[in-house]
Amino acid sequence: MASASLFAAFRRFVSRNAKIRRMNECSWTDRIRTSNRTASFLVAVTPLSLLIYERVARFSSVRALDSAQEVLEQADYLYSCGETQKLHQLLVHHKDSDDAEFLWRLARASRDLTSLSSISSDEKKRLTYEALDYAKRALEKNEASFAAHKWFAICLSDVGDYEGIKVKLGNSYIIRSHLERAIELNPKDATSIHILGYWCFAFAELAWYQRKVAAVIFSSPPTATYEEALAFFLKAEEVDPNFYSKNLLMLGKTFMMLRDVERAALWLTKARDYPAVTEEDKQVHKEALELLKKLNR
Repeated sequence: MASASLFAAFRRFVSRNAKIRRMNECSWTDRIRTSNRTASFLVAVTPLSLLIYERVARFSSVRALDSAQEVLEQADYLYSCGETQKLHQLLVHHKDSDDAEFLWRLARASRDLTSLSSISSDEKKRLTYEALDYAKRALEKNEASFAAHKWFAICLSDVGDYEGIKVKLGNSYIIRSHLERAIELNPKDATSIHILGYWCFAFAELAWYQRKVAAVIFSSPPTATYEEALAFFLKAEEVDPNFYSKNLLMLGKTFMMLRDVERAALWLTKARDYPAVTEEDKQVHKEALELLKKLNR
């Protein structure tokens, strides 16, 4: 089977299917931060004025929280509907936010814009680097955000498409470490597990000339096996059964590489029969059909 460009499928990992990984990325932390008040200020106010101040401050904080949450809920709704441009227009107003929840969503939205046919090649490149910048800032704001780690890994891989195979391979360990951190922070995020499975699959089928490049870059080049890839794909399916057409397809392809025809046919059939809601689903359906023909199924 011909080896695909390393991580080329990263750009197709995010399906528009509303049932895929919506709510688990919307984790919220407590954002009501108590204002620090100096001792001199406390001395200067009366107990009654202090009580009024605290109530006003608390009300303002809650209102700000409610407003932010409403924007994020609207953003997640637009994402589930595939309204990429409207989503980006909504979130770009918050590009200077200190909240990682806004920033990783903006990274995702900027990246999704690059897949639109109306986007020029120059604009696509700008958005790719912009997405990486937002994801990086999201990590800086909240290292404990699993979604920030996941989108940083994906966006870092995308940038490699513009900087060549050496840079892409050079970033491979960084990409894997952030995917592993995302899974550590949220073991129930099936897409992070799936992407790590694809990372393993990509290195398992790495072309000979790419292996030579990797050997020059690393004293110990990244390696992986189809068995490792299979374990991640199966784990993703265990966490969220039938969550993603591409995971079903990759299970079939991995079993093919392991020469297990019966199981390959089983998963490829599931991929073929998966409801084709998105353009990616349609591509998966087509590839699954072609592979089943090769297996005479």
